[in-house]
Amino acid sequence: MDEKPPNSVRRWRRWNDISQSELAEKVAVSRQTIANIEKGNYSPSVHLALEICQVLGKSVEQIFGKEQETQ
Repeated sequence: MDEKPPNSVRRWRRWNDISQSELAEKVAVSRQTIANIEKGNYSPSVHLALEICQVLGKSVEQIFGKEQETQ
């Protein structure tokens, strides 16, 4: 059974050709934090989620909300 990912951070990070380390540096967190967000093991603060979305050029809804399925 295919389980829907908790968010689209990984997909859009890869689409933008940005490594976990690069994204982490841009939003001032550790690479492990980005890895845990991508796996759904960590829920970012609103501030961090907004920063990630800004770097990836997507809305919060596209990365963390219901729209992630269709975008």
